[in-house]
Amino acid sequence: MKIVFFGSPSSAVYSLKKLIEEGHRIDLVITQPDKPSGRGKKVTASAVKHYAQTVGIPVYQPEKIRKDPLIRERLERIAPDLNVVVAYGQIIPAPIIYLPKYNSINLHFSLLPKFRGASPVSWSILNGDKITGVSVFQLDEKTDQGDILAMQEVTIHPGEYADELEDRLAAIGAELLCKTIKNIDTIPHIKQDHSKATFAPLLKKEDGKIDWTKEAAEIDRKIRAFTPWPSAFSFLDHKRIKVIKGKKRDCLPDGCSPGEIIGIERTGIKVCCGHNSIYQIEELQPEGKKVMSAYAFSLGNRINPGTKFR
Repeated sequence: MKIVFFGSPSSAVYSLKKLIEEGHRIDLVITQPDKPSGRGKKVTASAVKHYAQTVGIPVYQPEKIRKDPLIRERLERIAPDLNVVVAYGQIIPAPIIYLPKYNSINLHFSLLPKFRGASPVSWSILNGDKITGVSVFQLDEKTDQGDILAMQEVTIHPGEYADELEDRLAAIGAELLCKTIKNIDTIPHIKQDHSKATFAPLLKKEDGKIDWTKEAAEIDRKIRAFTPWPSAFSFLDHKRIKVIKGKKRDCLPDGCSPGEIIGIERTGIKVCCGHNSIYQIEELQPEGKKVMSAYAFSLGNRINPGTKFR
């Protein structure tokens, strides 16, 4: 099948690779423009662009696809059978959605209509869900509201971080996507129950601030949901500290104050949380520095029990 592929992050590369392996002809990849990233703000191409270039697929990067004057003409010349969309990052206009013979399909990392939106993986962890999944649906003009073509449940592993879960969903979703395309002429279209819809808006950096009055299990979910982006953080001596990795520990007797460091071991820094629970920080990243073990940080900065995160 002749396909135009829309996608940007590394999670979309799984699907692009699988489509090529299955023998589909990818005539064009459309991805987000190169953007500054990292501490040095170096201009970086999307993971999808990087992969497409390594396998010799043409790439197009409209700044705003809804206003791009050339995109429709280019697609009409290609005359694709299908547009495939996986975490592209822009709203695709109707003339492009409905241009191919089979229109456009989208792979989404949740069990729709649950967690429509930009950050379904993170929200499934924040919500404390045990089960999530992947959905292949017919794209329309409304965000994540098209007919379901295929769906597969996936168990969330205990202690799983958002990037780990997203990688698993991306691999499972790529398989499901190709099976769906193989049966696209006969596969039934199932309407979503819009009354059951929930939403997963894009995470904002400021949302990552840790509230130590919350129970440690809730803090743990937040840290896992916000890793690797946009990161959960707290302040220590007025310095911003990203919490990269850790886990909930056993509860302790009454008496500690939320945010208070109550113990330092080689395994990490123990912090008092709400309801007399404990979160152990194992890895962190001080502002302007690299990720390091919490224990090494405590030694280098003379951190002692009684110091408080705020």
